[in-house]
Amino acid sequence: MRIEIWSDVVCPWCYIGKRRLETALSTFEHPVEVVWRSFQLDPAAPVVPVESVAESLGRKYGGGPEAGKAMIDRVEAVAAEEGLLFRHHAALRANTVDAHRVLHLALETGGPELQGRLKEALLSAYFVGTENVADHATLTRLAAGVGLDAERVAQVLAGAEYADAVEADAREAAALGATGVPFYVIDRKYGISGAQPAEVFTDVLEKAWADAHPVLEVVGDADACGPDGCAV
Repeated sequence: MRIEIWSDVVCPWCYIGKRRLETALSTFEHPVEVVWRSFQLDPAAPVVPVESVAESLGRKYGGGPEAGKAMIDRVEAVAAEEGLLFRHHAALRANTVDAHRVLHLALETGGPELQGRLKEALLSAYFVGTENVADHATLTRLAAGVGLDAERVAQVLAGAEYADAVEADAREAAALGATGVPFYVIDRKYGISGAQPAEVFTDVLEKAWADAHPVLEVVGDADACGPDGCAV
């Protein structure tokens, strides 16, 4: 079974949804491959941060920084229920295209397992460590910390490699009907929108597995030969 997840590394619900999916997978008895797809929530965000997330939210939705802080408080309370101790108030609005490019490098280099380690590192760095995930030195350190070659990461960041892959993911998300993230696609048959409760993930996973592995219905019970021969 393959789960593709469109998300951004500065999306709080993406981190919360990741934990809820992991809870569902912890009791799912079948093999699953998870691949992370790119989705930039704020492509216009600067590489060099100039404002906090609270300031950005307050400016975008109105009410100023205090309103932005109230929004963050609500999300942080939900995150805490999943064991995530966010420090989102101290996080800065930053561009994520380079983080997504390095995630594509990780997938190509070490497959979904390595990409998954980097995804977790990026989310933790931003929401818990309040690091700038647009900074090349930070991205290189985080990527090297999970097993990527630092020189190769620096080479990618110095150019435009995987930018086309990031754009392709965004186009595909739109084609699949995703209007926000997180957005989950299971075996290209089932879609789940948003950070749903773990029980929802469990139900869809079980349904997808049953669809892909139908149980044969045996009709009739007439005489037949078995492994020990035929009783005649």
